[in-house]
Amino acid sequence: MDSNRQVLSGRIGAIVLYATFALLMFGPLAFGAVEPWSIFVMEAGSVVLMLLWLAKQWIDEEIIISRNPLFLPISAFGALILTQIIFKTSAYSHDTISDAMQYCAYGMLCFLATQTLTRSTQGRQMGVALTLYGFALASFALLQGLTANGKLYWIRQPHLGGWIYGPYVNHNHYAGIMELLVPIPLVISFSHLTHEKERIAAGVAAAIMVSTIFLSGSRGGMLSIFVELAVLAAVVFRRRRNVRLGIAAAAFVFLLVGMVTWLGGKELTTRLSTISSEAHGEISGGTRLSIDRDTLHMFAEKPLLGWGLGSFPVVYPQFRSFYTNFFINEAHNDYLQLLAEMGLVGFAIMMWFLIALYRRGLSKIGNWTSEVTGALTLACLLGVTGILVHSLFDFNLQIPANAAFFYVYCGLAAAPPLLQRARKRRPVVNETDQVPATEVVQGETA
Repeated sequence: MDSNRQVLSGRIGAIVLYATFALLMFGPLAFGAVEPWSIFVMEAGSVVLMLLWLAKQWIDEEIIISRNPLFLPISAFGALILTQIIFKTSAYSHDTISDAMQYCAYGMLCFLATQTLTRSTQGRQMGVALTLYGFALASFALLQGLTANGKLYWIRQPHLGGWIYGPYVNHNHYAGIMELLVPIPLVISFSHLTHEKERIAAGVAAAIMVSTIFLSGSRGGMLSIFVELAVLAAVVFRRRRNVRLGIAAAAFVFLLVGMVTWLGGKELTTRLSTISSEAHGEISGGTRLSIDRDTLHMFAEKPLLGWGLGSFPVVYPQFRSFYTNFFINEAHNDYLQLLAEMGLVGFAIMMWFLIALYRRGLSKIGNWTSEVTGALTLACLLGVTGILVHSLFDFNLQIPANAAFFYVYCGLAAAPPLLQRARKRRPVVNETDQVPATEVVQGETA
């Protein structure tokens, strides 16, 4: 391949990489990408980026696909959806086809991210970009919370009401996107990949982001972030126990508690005390348990292949066991909704997907403090774990913006190790402890 084609191929690859993450960042800003226009942008954008990637392969005169153990369960899930459509087992084919198009977009974004984010330098860039993005999103949510007027971006009134926080109508879904973004600055702050000042800045950004989860009033989000922090603490202190790490962790907790107390301690206390009664027009905890029981009855009627992807709001009314003024469009439990819509076959594929994810991801985090591959994998696994916990109480994976981030994180966690610059042994004396180090020279290896 001549040099001109090689340069063009490299530029297209960079465009696909950065545009993929730009499309991911677009979703939360567009109210979670839950409206037809924003869903179309994500779906059409995914198709355009896929065509660009194919154009790159044509220029390279070969198709090179980086293998990923998640591609098989993803393909199996796609085959199950096709089965529901072709054999008309879905209770409402229109919604199944519509949701299938969204899942195609998730799959393409996951595929493109794993095919184009292949170098440690790119991993660093994306880590910085997502940290800045998460900090900006949290700062906006804080500002909006202090000057709230009941409208999105202070100008748009939600048609069906809701508990607005940040750019989301539902505060639980804002907590969901933060659960995915927080682990990136958290991992950076505890790693050796940046200078001390940058680690401190990442820790401050993480504290601000975590504080907004508490201030949003999402109890599921609070539980999920506690799980993420507990898992990270176990990983950190299992690897190395020292006073410096303990001080850093204590400082982070102190900063977090101080910020939450200063910005909204009274509101947080009130929110934690409301278990059976809900404010802001939200479905109560008791109602959610009733929905769970009704969803299990739905599953019992069609246990093998389910009622069809996206058919829950159409089928559920005939199983509803209580009166409510709310329109129940989701099960408020992603696992039960998956059982009802996709049956035991779909649930088994999901378990296959998660087993492959954690099996592959956990094998890559051994050197997370000093390698971009391990740090990126650990951050992705923490974010995914938080959403999986939250999915027991809510439906973050039914929100396109959050679901897209989730599946891209899964793909990156299970992807092959990033290429990093080769190191040539060249003694360099450290000024503080006189320990020889190494310098980086050009060249890349796996």
